[in-house]
Amino acid sequence: MVDIAERPARPTARTAVSPPAAPAAAPALPGRLLGLGGRALHRSVALLALAAIWETAPRAGLVDRVFLPPLSEVLAAWWTLLRNGQLADHVGASLTRSLTGLALAVAAAIPLGLLIGWYRPLADLLSPLLEVFRNTAALALLPVFVLILGLGETSKIALVVYACSWPILLNTIAGVKGVDPLLVRSARSMGLNHLRLFQKVILPAAVPTIFTGVRLAGAYSILVLVAAEMVGAKAGLGYLINYAQYNFAIPDMYAGIITISAIGLVVNQLLVAGERRFSTWRVDVTA
Repeated sequence: MVDIAERPARPTARTAVSPPAAPAAAPALPGRLLGLGGRALHRSVALLALAAIWETAPRAGLVDRVFLPPLSEVLAAWWTLLRNGQLADHVGASLTRSLTGLALAVAAAIPLGLLIGWYRPLADLLSPLLEVFRNTAALALLPVFVLILGLGETSKIALVVYACSWPILLNTIAGVKGVDPLLVRSARSMGLNHLRLFQKVILPAAVPTIFTGVRLAGAYSILVLVAAEMVGAKAGLGYLINYAQYNFAIPDMYAGIITISAIGLVVNQLLVAGERRFSTWRVDVTA
């Protein structure tokens, strides 16, 4: 008789339960910094390549350095203008004019565009007039603004308002008319009145297109203003560029051009941040 204690143990069908996996540790701070640095470097490759070409091409004799000095000389001239206060005066004058004109254009064009896009009778009434003026270049009307409003600040700001109003107005109209009809029908089936429909459906759906127009207007506000300042002004980046050209101060001229590009980049990034703030419901589908 076999002793029970000597019998081999029967295998059991118990399943070994593994302990729960520990949550993934958050990436360390140095890793995050390296990732941000890598993305910033990736986005700056084209600018760094342009800077390298600008620096080496005049020194290698590929272009005449009298008309295109190396980037280091331009940056040295920019630093000199910054230290003696001239650059700050010109930037302040240009920003005051361009931002004032842009703000007035936003305040006037967005409500008008919402009304034209929402009410068909108003659109039918104003469409012929809008078609006439939208095809008239702002700089072509510069002599008219100067004759009517003079050479002071009013004519320059009015020109900026005119140039900035069209991209904002047209994109606002397109944004309102481009709302998905299914959204409108669904909102009406839920009993929303016209005011609530406009507030909850039409306006949020049109925000991205409106901000596209505002971003275009931000670029126009600087470009048109610089051209206006070259005609009649005693301060501003356009005046600085024109004055440097006439006096053959080529590095100063390029310093003014670089400053305009930097201001345009900063304004665009601020408007992009504002667009993200007011359209948080959007999903980024880029790869």
